[in-house]
Amino acid sequence: MSPRDKPQEATITTPIKPASWSYAEAYVAEDDVLAAARSRAEEVGVAPIGSGGGAALRFLASVLDARAVVEIGTGTGVSGLWLLRGMRSDGVLTTVDIEAEHQRLARQSFTEAGIPNQRARTISGAALDVLPRLTDGHYDLVFCDGDKTEYSAYLREALRLLRPGGVVAFDNALWHDRVADPAQRDEETVAIRELGRQIAEHDDLVSVLLPVGDGLLVAKKEWNPEA
Repeated sequence: MSPRDKPQEATITTPIKPASWSYAEAYVAEDDVLAAARSRAEEVGVAPIGSGGGAALRFLASVLDARAVVEIGTGTGVSGLWLLRGMRSDGVLTTVDIEAEHQRLARQSFTEAGIPNQRARTISGAALDVLPRLTDGHYDLVFCDGDKTEYSAYLREALRLLRPGGVVAFDNALWHDRVADPAQRDEETVAIRELGRQIAEHDDLVSVLLPVGDGLLVAKKEWNPEA
């Protein structure tokens, strides 16, 4: 077979079309419980992770066979529901949010989903006050969706909290198309851009930036016997 007769591999040279992006986002359907949690989020002005990002979180929790997960930014429980559905049946989600009312709504979402109370530990408070009190090397997954200007600090805490092989994930890693535009220099955009640089250059992290939702930056903590 000559080179001209061989099948040609498709090369992506143009951005994904909106219809394909929407199809991918909706590939894993959300149920009524998630829809209700999203409705509560809209009522209180919370922007939860999109359905594509949520499905990615569930997948990560499932692949990791996660028993212990930390979530920064409870909201009304949308991302927590996705995480809990991917975790082991005996897994515990520790979720932190500065807004106690949001956590009350999240607990309502968890109850509607039939999740036992002991599987979701809600802690009200600022993330950087709460995280230092959590146990080193105990967690399989840390999901960050809090204050964007604190993302680098969340990374430092996550690296301490994660076991070797554990994963940290950051929502809004593309930040409404601002991160990829060097002309955008607002505080939040710069902070997320800096986080991406830190993770890409970190010797003990294997990372990928997934273009789901508003971007999901994921990094695995490699085993380092000298650490």
